[in-house]
This record gives sequence, C-alpha cells and structure tokens, in this order.
Amino acid sequence: MNRAPRALTLAGIGLACLSLAACSQSGTTTAAGDYPAKPIELVIGYEAGGPTDIGARMLAKELEDKLDATITVVNKPAANSQVAYTALTQAKPDGYTMAATTFPSAIMTVLDESRGASYERDSFAPVALQVIDPTAVAVAPDSDIKTPKDLVEAAKAKPGKLRATTTGVASNEHFALVSLKEVSGAELAPVHFADGSTAATTAFLGGNTDVLLTNVSDLQPLAESGKVRIVGVMDAERAESLPDVPTFKESGYDVEISSSRGYAFPAGTPDEVVDEMSTAIGEIMEDPAFQKKMTDAGLAPSYLDADEYSAYWDDTEKTFGDLFPLVKADS
Repeated sequence: MNRAPRALTLAGIGLACLSLAACSQSGTTTAAGDYPAKPIELVIGYEAGGPTDIGARMLAKELEDKLDATITVVNKPAANSQVAYTALTQAKPDGYTMAATTFPSAIMTVLDESRGASYERDSFAPVALQVIDPTAVAVAPDSDIKTPKDLVEAAKAKPGKLRATTTGVASNEHFALVSLKEVSGAELAPVHFADGSTAATTAFLGGNTDVLLTNVSDLQPLAESGKVRIVGVMDAERAESLPDVPTFKESGYDVEISSSRGYAFPAGTPDEVVDEMSTAIGEIMEDPAFQKKMTDAGLAPSYLDADEYSAYWDDTEKTFGDLFPLVKADS
C-alpha cells in the first residue's frame, strides 16, 4: 500500500443532488442514505480460484459486514474479461452492479479496435484499486541465468531463441517482453498461452519453454517449492515478498510492468454511491488483519481511492497505448 497517489477532481454534482437523492447522468435515482438497499452483484471476468477471484471474494465478504449488504459474486470468464466488462457497462448505473477491473485487460479490450468492444474508457466509473502485482521473470532452478543481466546477455547471444511464456497477444507478459527488448535489445521468443497463467506455468514446468513470465504472486509459491529460480522483478522497487530478488530497473533496464486489480461501476453511477463504496474498501484495506489475509494469499495490497484509481487508470492506459504498436508488430 505504498503507491504514491495522484488525485484527480471529479466533476461536481448539482446542488439538487446533495439531498438524500443522488442523481446519475442517466436519470437513475438512489437514496444515498439507504444504500445498499438490495443485493450487489460483483462480476468477475475470470474463473473461480484465480488471484483476481480470490482477492475479490475476500473483499466481498468484508464488504458485506461493512455495508450490511449481500454481495453476489458472478464469474463470467471469457474473452479476456470482455464479456464481464460488457455486462458491467450495460448494467443500470445504480450502484448494484460492480465488476473487478484488471489491467491490462480493461485497457487493451478498448485500445485494440479489432476486439470490437461495445464500451470505452469513459464507460467505467472507477471505484478503488486493491492490488498491484508486478511481473516477474523466472527460469529453471539449474539454469545458468541468475540475474536480469544474465537474461539479457543470453537473449542477445541467441536472438529469438529463448522461449518465454505469455498469457496471450497483448497480455501483460507480452508487453513486458516488448518493453525489455526496447530498453536492452534482448529479443526473446514469445509463446502465447491464451488459456492463462496456469497453462503457461504447466508448459514451463514441463520444459516446453525456457523462461516463465507471470505475476509475483504466482511465482512466489513456485520459488518456495524449489521449482523455479526468480531472476528479477519488473518494478521500481523490490517486492516485499521477495526482498532478495533484484528489479530489472536496479540492474540497468528501466522496465516496469504490473498487472493490477480494482473495481468499477458503470459510468453514471451516483458520485455518493461511488464514494461510499470506495471509502468502505479503503477502510477494509487499512485493517492490518485484512492486509495479512491478502499477503498470506500472495496478494500485494495497494489501495487507491476512486479519484486516485481514475488517475492511475489513465496513466496506465498511456503506457500500454505507447507500447501497443510495438506489440502488434511483434505479433
């Protein structure tokens, strides 16, 4: 929870909406004092049991107590969460449909016009960020590659020969490989596993790829069991859970790529409702006991409120937007 926020000021609401009735852009009316008055649906664009699902269900349980509400979790795993985002952005903006939003999926399904998304950035009302999970790079325990510099030198010695996992074209890992090539000249061959990190990890452990790229939270248990050696983390600072693993940046390669997980309502949801949910999430995440639950599950708590998350979303969209032409050329 040590990310430096950069706050944005949301557009003010009319004086008439400062009464108990909170008005949305679509004319939807919600009694702010009575919220929530019915069950809230939380849509997740991934299968049950993955990191996004685990973190969301963990938070949903606490929110039920905090808001005295019923929260129904609905998994809609398809098309890199595009199905879930479509359901969210087409829902009534009354505070009773919220979705887990992950980067880069929430960004790339918009930037990649070939996906034909029915929504855009402004279709979302960001609520809060829960997790920032840096990308990390691992090799087999008996590999000669031990540091980020070793990896770069090995890749430059045999351009395009080292096979590295990704979870699909324009995935987080694909962006990481392209970014590393840009700053170091190291060319690794991406092997795309559109079924996700489990398939990529299985292929790597089976010897079908040379390098495994995935989130720190996914790599940590593999390292602890001796199945992989973590070479480096693609973040500005070392991961708290991996204090002995260097970052690529400290090794001279300015690469920072992370996946992140937060929450959003449909655009037009009343500001009072967004603020109430954002504040509730923030209070839960400030609780040391909840932070421990997250870290024990391999999740890195990184709370940002609605304004801060909106700014982070825009900054991240610019980063991926700048790299996207290189990713397309690499596909």
